[in-house]
Amino acid sequence: MLNDLPILSITMFEPLLGALVLTMIPRENKRLIRYSAAFFTGISVVLSLMITFGYDVAQGGMQFVERFDWLPNLGVSYYLGVDGISIPMVLLTSVLGFAAVYTSWYTEDRSKEFFFLLQTLMTGLIGTFVTRDLVVFFLFFEVVVIPIFLMIIMWGSTKQFTKEYAGMKLTIYLLIGSAVLLIGIISVFVKAYQITGVPTMEIDQLAQVDFPAGFALFAFCMMALCFCTLISMFPFHAWSPDGHVAAPTAVSMLHAGVLKSIGAYGMIRIALYLFPETAKQVFPIIAVLGVIGVIYAAYICIDMKDLKYVVGFASVSHMGYVVIGIAAFNVISLNAAVMMMFAHGLMAGLFFSMVGMLYSKAHTRMITDFTGLAHHMPRLSVGFMIAGLASLGLPGMINFVAEFSTFIGTYQTFHFVGVLTCCGIVFASVYNLRAVTDILYGPPMEKWQHLKDLDVPEMVPLIVLGGAIFLGGIYPGPILEMINGSIVELLTTIGML
Repeated sequence: MLNDLPILSITMFEPLLGALVLTMIPRENKRLIRYSAAFFTGISVVLSLMITFGYDVAQGGMQFVERFDWLPNLGVSYYLGVDGISIPMVLLTSVLGFAAVYTSWYTEDRSKEFFFLLQTLMTGLIGTFVTRDLVVFFLFFEVVVIPIFLMIIMWGSTKQFTKEYAGMKLTIYLLIGSAVLLIGIISVFVKAYQITGVPTMEIDQLAQVDFPAGFALFAFCMMALCFCTLISMFPFHAWSPDGHVAAPTAVSMLHAGVLKSIGAYGMIRIALYLFPETAKQVFPIIAVLGVIGVIYAAYICIDMKDLKYVVGFASVSHMGYVVIGIAAFNVISLNAAVMMMFAHGLMAGLFFSMVGMLYSKAHTRMITDFTGLAHHMPRLSVGFMIAGLASLGLPGMINFVAEFSTFIGTYQTFHFVGVLTCCGIVFASVYNLRAVTDILYGPPMEKWQHLKDLDVPEMVPLIVLGGAIFLGGIYPGPILEMINGSIVELLTTIGML
């Protein structure tokens, strides 16, 4: 049934349709604006679940394919398809977008524009995960940058520096990365045309071209530089924590949960796929940078007092596991990398949601300002506990599955790096338990007795994201099976298995 529908196009553009509907609602009707945003993001979740359950794991490969020539002279086509690598990312984007709406439920300042940009951002994010054409991938990536910048400078908040500074810093990093990626894309197109005489931007066709070793190294480095910046890999991570701190909560959720995963997805789907031999030569360097990022960012978290900075640097550290998993370049490590992208998105999304709602009530995020919140805010405390325990990799939660697989896969390729990576767990335990215990436990403070606990709309992110964290930790089989089939197929196709 789904194969008879352009389900990927519908899923991709449905949030944008919701954004257009919002433009027709009077800005004074904030209630209708909120419910409309919740409705359209909810439909996005339903569509993503339909794709997830409709995917035939036994058949494997790209499914729900949509394709027609767009700019034939340039080899650009509207080519969509999903497999076990991209489906978890589409589902994650939809779930986080839905949770972000409820996290921002009480946004009063220009709520119409806020939810318009949020849903436009979702279309750009989903588009990067379903396209199989380099130019279309690049276009959707550019669509992502604009709403993030506008939402930070319009609704951001920070005390360390201006939100305009943080928004511009993030945007400059991303635009430099996209410019470098564009150089790589154009050079690959030109070189492939010289070799084959056929103009094409389709990833599958480009992967069959036998590029010269020197050119492959150049093109891979161009693409890897962009994607590693997106992942916030050390030393290209400086834009990320500042962006988290300045961004409104909804943007922080999608920034940490999905935007960074575009970089990891691009490394696997594009850079590694097009240049496997070159990747194998460069990956030891990337693995070392990845483990530095894991330990360095986790260590910084221990001394941080601002909760958003703690979660921001924790996100950098956790994405280091993804970098290491990709660099180890074997079946287990690549499975772990994709699983870690999904798990990190759920954990970081829940963490930022709880921090954002606490800030909206108390107007401070400093750890030293709180103690004993569990006494009068038990629901918020449950959210903090779930996010904190998932972050440190507690068994029974989805992050444990991803991190444990990362250690095994990494050790197979890089013994020493695999051992060092485990140190990140130690630091993660320290900063997560310190932050959670300092805020939630101890004697309650009189000045916070007036704070109201999470109400029904604010409980939605906790239930959805917290439930997914436990479900993925207790029963990870289906998603791992889906990911594994596509990873094995990818490695077989490029001759690395």
